[in-house]
Amino acid sequence: MFTCMYFHAPVHINVNPFFLFLSHYLSHLTLLSQMFLVALSFAYFAKALSGSYMKSTITQLERRFDIPSYLIGVIDGSFEIGNLLVIAFVSYFGAKLHRPKIIAVGCVLMSIGTFIIALPHFIIGRYEFETSVRWVVNSTLNPSPCPVVLSSSCVVCLFVCVYDILGCVQTISVVGPVFGYLLGSLCAKIYVDIGFVKMETITITPADARWVGAWWLGYLVAGVITLLSAIPFWFLPRSLPMSGPRGPEKCTAEQTSFIKDSPLLKHKYPADDNTSFIEMAKDFIPTLRTLLAHPVYLIYLCVTIIQLNSLIGMVTYKPKYIEQHFRQSASKANFLMGVINIPAVALGMFSGGLLMKRLKLNIMGAARFAFGTSLIGYFLSLFFFAMSCENAKVAGVTLSYDSVDTISYDKHSVFTACNSNCFCSASDWDPVCGENGITYVSPCLAGCTSSTGSGKSTVFSNCSCVGVAGNFTASTGQCPHADDCDRMFRYFLALSVVTSFIISLGGTPGYMLLIRCIKPQLKSLALGFHALATRTLAGIPAPIYFGAIIDTTCLKWGQKRCGGIGACRIYNTTAYRYVNLPLRVLWVLLSFSVFVR
Repeated sequence: MFTCMYFHAPVHINVNPFFLFLSHYLSHLTLLSQMFLVALSFAYFAKALSGSYMKSTITQLERRFDIPSYLIGVIDGSFEIGNLLVIAFVSYFGAKLHRPKIIAVGCVLMSIGTFIIALPHFIIGRYEFETSVRWVVNSTLNPSPCPVVLSSSCVVCLFVCVYDILGCVQTISVVGPVFGYLLGSLCAKIYVDIGFVKMETITITPADARWVGAWWLGYLVAGVITLLSAIPFWFLPRSLPMSGPRGPEKCTAEQTSFIKDSPLLKHKYPADDNTSFIEMAKDFIPTLRTLLAHPVYLIYLCVTIIQLNSLIGMVTYKPKYIEQHFRQSASKANFLMGVINIPAVALGMFSGGLLMKRLKLNIMGAARFAFGTSLIGYFLSLFFFAMSCENAKVAGVTLSYDSVDTISYDKHSVFTACNSNCFCSASDWDPVCGENGITYVSPCLAGCTSSTGSGKSTVFSNCSCVGVAGNFTASTGQCPHADDCDRMFRYFLALSVVTSFIISLGGTPGYMLLIRCIKPQLKSLALGFHALATRTLAGIPAPIYFGAIIDTTCLKWGQKRCGGIGACRIYNTTAYRYVNLPLRVLWVLLSFSVFVR
């Protein structure tokens, strides 16, 4: 049974330290060990669901707490911090501890952390967004006073601390992310303050850049599922019975050419030996030194760290990429990730394992197969450069009021002669779509002087900036995108599925390369240190610097009600694409150069 430590990193499969405990008994399954397998699989599912749901709520959290992408990257990266404190030591000392109870404690901690993540929703005020629309009477464009709200910085600190707890047990599977993204899609359709406000008073739709879904609801669901997954482990014994005698593991002739003997390993402590904790601790550093001196393991470690930097950064912000480039709602972006991308990864990993078995690949064959599939997959990824839609036409942002036919990313002013007498605010984001197909930042900046209707059906009239006659109307929300954008989006999804499948084909062979080239006594430590290194050098920094780079392409920042820059409302999608994709390609080329050397 292979499980993906990072569902978003299909190139290499990483495994929880307890995987060896499980695989040790797979060939001697009893009823008790089958129960353990089911319980562990459910725990994997619960953790996978929570982790992927976090990815699906990124844009919701940005908008709700008015924070930029790099701070979301800090929150997402802090997910890994708890692992760094324990994972290497658990991997090494795990053989002498009560592993089912350790897993149970980890599940309980994850559950508590997941519940706490939802806590900010209940301790801060209701979500208020910028709008000129009223739901009862015709609106006038009078500015609202600045209300006092809780600072978002406190919320960010709470999130970072919570993920220290959540990161204590880091496991993942493939099925979990599917349900995690589907849960994210469902919650993104539900308004954040559902049950606390009258829905007829909400004047925005899920496609609006100000919409915030019920992000907290999914964490409550994930917390309950994770808590339930802990229950079976409390009733499992310390070790599982074997159905027959088991001799020592023997290495094949090919394995012996890769595995280097060390005098430190000749007296490794068996699992049933009552070795003291101090004796094991003294042997930890020399054993780790022996592991890192293995050239194949060291190369594999470097390659996976480099490639995971690319993959984690890409997948963390992929729903956001879909939202911004193809103007899809957060709900639809999460739904497509769950039903298209993740299943393609799962199928690729499964097919890679079958091909390895059918072709009877040895260690070198597995290495070549993993390298070849990665090379082909990343080559196809270059075609993403050509797949994007034209940026939204927003007066004063992506085009000038004087030239509404040509998109330009030069510095434009939102103030012009047609709205000079309106005394508008430049910081508001309350978009309306004019009859001319141009989006205006607000009804005031469109020069509208009156409105009819209420709520989502409000129509603004006498908009002097929409037409020279001064008698044109505008409706709430941004203008819809062109039909050719829908066609390009379908091409993007098709290529995304193909590349995900091809890259994932090398996942199982790549993992087997790691397992076969390491002495049996070192496998648990090798997997644990691999997880530790990838989290430290990829899982934590990648979301942060990818988010910081994305922030540089923002064209219109939101404004916090009491000062300061909030979440980005609209991006320069061309610049977004050209700074995001080349960074991924750079990491991949670097990993290939390390592999070849």
